[in-house]
Amino acid sequence: MYHKTASYYIAMMYRGFSAYTSEELQKVGLNFGLLFFVVYIGKKPGCMPSELTKDLNLDWGHSQRCISRLVEDGFITKAKAGRCYKLELTERGQQAFETAHQVFFDWDDTYLAGLTREEKAQLLALLEKAAERIPHHV
Repeated sequence: MYHKTASYYIAMMYRGFSAYTSEELQKVGLNFGLLFFVVYIGKKPGCMPSELTKDLNLDWGHSQRCISRLVEDGFITKAKAGRCYKLELTERGQQAFETAHQVFFDWDDTYLAGLTREEKAQLLALLEKAAERIPHHV
C-alpha cells in the first residue's frame, strides 16, 4: 500500500523552489548555493563569519570559501574589526539581497495561489511547528 509522506512533498517543493530561485538569482549574478549567505548578511549587517557559520549550521571551510567568493564577486565586504571580521553587503549585494528576499514571497504567491488565505496560514503554522524540531533552523 502506498503511504503519503511529508518528506516527499517537501522534497518536491524544494526542487521547485530551487529551480525557480536559481533562475531569478541568475539575473543578479548569484547562485542558489549563496542565497542564504546573502539573506543572512542582509538581515544581520556587520555580522561575523563565525556567527553566520554557526547560525546556518555550516562547515567552517565551506562557509569561508563561500564568503571569499562573495567578496571576490563584489556582493559583500569583509573588513577587519579588532580581532575579527565584519561582513557587510555592497551595493551589488544589496540588490542581490532584495531579489533573494523577494523570491520567497514571489514563489509562495505563484505556487500557493490555489490555497485560500486561511489554508496558507494553516500550512505555514504547521510547517513552522514541524521545523521547530529541525536542529539549527533559522
